[in-house]
Amino acid sequence: MRITAALMLKAPRPGTVKTRLAADLGSEPATAVYRRLVEHQLREIPQAWACAIYYAPSEAGEEMRQWLQNIAPPGTRYEAQCEGDLGTRMLHAVKHGLADRAEGVVLLGGHCPELFTAELLNAARQLQAADIVIAPALDGGYVLLALKQAHSELFEGIPWSTPAVRNDTLSRAAAAGLKIHETRYFADVDDSETLLDFGRCRDFKKICRVDQPHFFPATVPPS
Repeated sequence: MRITAALMLKAPRPGTVKTRLAADLGSEPATAVYRRLVEHQLREIPQAWACAIYYAPSEAGEEMRQWLQNIAPPGTRYEAQCEGDLGTRMLHAVKHGLADRAEGVVLLGGHCPELFTAELLNAARQLQAADIVIAPALDGGYVLLALKQAHSELFEGIPWSTPAVRNDTLSRAAAAGLKIHETRYFADVDDSETLLDFGRCRDFKKICRVDQPHFFPATVPPS
């Protein structure tokens, strides 16, 4: 099954990424965490998959290439995200991937240190027998959505960045008669609390290289 990983990313500019985390750590450390998470996700893309990076803002193409050209898989395509809300932009990425001969598109972000190659390959395997595969996040969203067709109802009118995202998406999929495979829940890093939870894990420190004390809120030192 030909798979394209479509990553929805922002340029790593302080003050524009990981803003909730930045409220506790400061914008520079929060941006450093974001960079490491994105780099981790790209390194875990299975070798046989195609990869496309959809970036924002639209003028950040060269900035993204300079950052990721030695990390992203060979042949990775870079494209500016289209205008519109998150759903519009993700739907565009799915349509673009399918038009480029992919049999499935796996939507990813740069927030989850728990998505390794094994989890991505499992999602692709499950997609062979399902219409969509969703990896739910503990905060009510999702960290991965895999599709074989561009089901617009999964992206239109969703209350993005709220705890209702996963439930609303699954309700839409069920109403459309789609066969759903849901994986286990995953945690992502969006604020100081989740950073600290992962910061106690040696593997996370290795992935993100955030064992320096200034990456953690001073009130709760990392263990």
